[in-house]
Amino acid sequence: MTSISTGRAPKPVANYSQARRKGNIVQVAGQVGIDPATGEVVAGDVGSQTRQVLANIEAILDEAGASMTDVVMLRVYLTEPAHFAEMNAAYNALVPEPFPARTTVYVGLPPGFLVEIDAMAVLG
Repeated sequence: MTSISTGRAPKPVANYSQARRKGNIVQVAGQVGIDPATGEVVAGDVGSQTRQVLANIEAILDEAGASMTDVVMLRVYLTEPAHFAEMNAAYNALVPEPFPARTTVYVGLPPGFLVEIDAMAVLG
C-alpha cells in the first residue's frame, strides 16, 4: 500500500494521508475548500468551495496516476440542504461523463466549511 501526497492539495490537518493506493484502487481522503497556495478557505459560496474541493481531488488523483475519469464513487458532505443545487451545478461543470456513483449527505462541518468530498478511483 502506498501513501499519496502532493503540495497541490491542502496538507492534512491530522494524522491521515491525502490518499492511499493499493493495487489499482485509490482512495482520496475527504477534501474541503482550502486553497493549497494560501492555506485558507476559499472565499465565496458553496459553488466556489466545490470547485476548490474538486481541484484538490484532481491534484491528488494526478499524483496517484489517476484522473477524474477513473473515479467510480464520490461522497459529498454538505452542511445545508439548501446548498445542493449550487453544489450540483459546480459538480456538473467539472465532473466528466460517465458520471461516477455519488452519495450526498448533510453533516456538521467545522465553521466556514460548506462542503467536503471524498473519492474512490479504480485504475486500469
